[in-house]
Amino acid sequence: MQFLNGLASASSLFLVASGLSIIFGVTRIVNFAHGAFYMLGAYVAFTLTQHLSGPLGFWTALLLAAVIVAALGALVEMTLLRRIYEAPELFQLLATFGLTLMIEDLVIMIWGPMELLGPRAPGLEGAVSVFGQMFPAYDFLLIALGPLVLGGLWLLFKKTRWGVLVRAATQDRTMVSALGVNQSWLFTSVFALGIFLAALGGAVQLPREAVHHMMGLQVIVEVFVVVVIGGLGNVFGAFLAAVIIAELNAFGILLFPKISLVLVFLVMAVVLVVRPHGLLGRAESHARPAIGTAVQPFRRFGARGRNAMVAVLIALALVPLFAGTYVTSVGAELLIFALFAASLHLMMGVGGMVSFGHAAYFGLGAYGAGLLVKFLGAPMEMALVVGPLLAVAGAIVFGWFCVRLSGVYLAMLTLAFAQIVWSIIFQSYDVTGGDNGILGIWPSRWASDPAVFYYLALALCAAGIFAIRRIVFSPFGYAVRGCRDSVVRAESIGIDRRRIQWMAFTLAGAFAGVAGTLYAYLKGSVFPDVVGIPTSVDGLVMVLLGGLQTVGGPIVGAAAYKALSIYMMSQIEFWKLVLGALIVVLVIAFPEGIAGFWQRRVSPLFRRSETEEEAVP
Repeated sequence: MQFLNGLASASSLFLVASGLSIIFGVTRIVNFAHGAFYMLGAYVAFTLTQHLSGPLGFWTALLLAAVIVAALGALVEMTLLRRIYEAPELFQLLATFGLTLMIEDLVIMIWGPMELLGPRAPGLEGAVSVFGQMFPAYDFLLIALGPLVLGGLWLLFKKTRWGVLVRAATQDRTMVSALGVNQSWLFTSVFALGIFLAALGGAVQLPREAVHHMMGLQVIVEVFVVVVIGGLGNVFGAFLAAVIIAELNAFGILLFPKISLVLVFLVMAVVLVVRPHGLLGRAESHARPAIGTAVQPFRRFGARGRNAMVAVLIALALVPLFAGTYVTSVGAELLIFALFAASLHLMMGVGGMVSFGHAAYFGLGAYGAGLLVKFLGAPMEMALVVGPLLAVAGAIVFGWFCVRLSGVYLAMLTLAFAQIVWSIIFQSYDVTGGDNGILGIWPSRWASDPAVFYYLALALCAAGIFAIRRIVFSPFGYAVRGCRDSVVRAESIGIDRRRIQWMAFTLAGAFAGVAGTLYAYLKGSVFPDVVGIPTSVDGLVMVLLGGLQTVGGPIVGAAAYKALSIYMMSQIEFWKLVLGALIVVLVIAFPEGIAGFWQRRVSPLFRRSETEEEAVP
């Protein structure tokens, strides 16, 4: 029975994963919004089944829902994604993440926040006896659907001219363009097909589970795992990986209950370490722009820059004198996340290593402090020194494996390790308290006043950010940037690329651990969500919002993003819609971020006006 359940789940996973794999194979878009379209397929199918009656109406509703959502996906591709095809993966991921936030709130606006129960499939409402146990008849349809879709895709790609063009674009988009193929419409049709499969995957879930606004985010992580294990862009690999992951989920709870939550990510980590491009994937023949190509050479502070930083520090120091307790606490939180974002920028903007799991080190620092308090009754002073060492240990171990990969595969391996950490924390009730967390992590008596703790956070975060800036402009920092911009050139002059990137990875984890330790004392407790995917995504948004072009960009981005989030959550009902729209506009109109836009567009205007004034006799 578990085996059959696994096969039914595998077909559902494959429908969504095959769409994501096809889209990436041709367009190279890492579509984080794929889960949102899966969710839309379920919601639209629910609405259509309420208006189309009878067996024919039900099955027509499922297919029609997929077609409608596919048309919406094509519109999104033409208006949004065409503008960022040549951008590094991170910009694409951020744009589709903003789109996900918008769709989630739009769904709540249209259908409401409550779960919706769809109708049973006509003619398949009952169950079939299998070895003396009853198995849902509808699940047999799902088991057959996966291989049928796989066969249909094979015929489409192997036996049609359109399929030949798609396969050619997967191999070499430049040559396809040189042969006169209209890539814009080819990409649109591929994106529409991928979204159709995702929406169909959501629609066929209607008789199996309730429809709700979180189902998109729930499925996207598993889908990414399936696609990465199978090999990005390989449909057969996605089918094989879907079966493996679904059966692991089905049997893991019975055979390995202690590690059931982490089993899938352990498998992904092992596969990526042994086969860096997945089971059936292969290295890209079309060179992707490295993240370093989006970064202008960092500038040292001149006299004006140093004066500005001193003014900012003085202004921050005056905050507790004029603000209340709440604003002071929020200010401390902004400082902590500024250090967290700066640590991610050290890894990503300086080192070129995109991380989807940087929250692992933030959370390990927080739990390092929590465990010291829980088991040793350690004072805050000791925890601030020893707590981050847990994050350093994690960064050393995980970084050793991660620096062997690059691009999306490196990012997904960091996600796997972060989820492993989350799963261990969540399931280790005796040690970490599980989902109950660790409470009573209070500052020492002298730092219990919010204003005093604010000054402590200001001192430590400012010191950490200053240290990161010194690292960037040190000989080690230049070596890290050299490895980011050209691995071949760096290695040709004798730089040990893996060792240098491993050290940068570890340093980034250490600074994130310091931020996590401070966060635990700010909140007085620590829970597993500090290691969760949303925390990692928040870090990515902060860095991109501020801009990769400047060392100070993440600080600006952290302050803007956290302040906007806190304000909008308290003042705007559908704040995700507004925030998602802002993120999309940023990626399209201001890819250099707030600080980068100021440095490249606004600051030169002031310098030019000053020069003109000096030239006037």
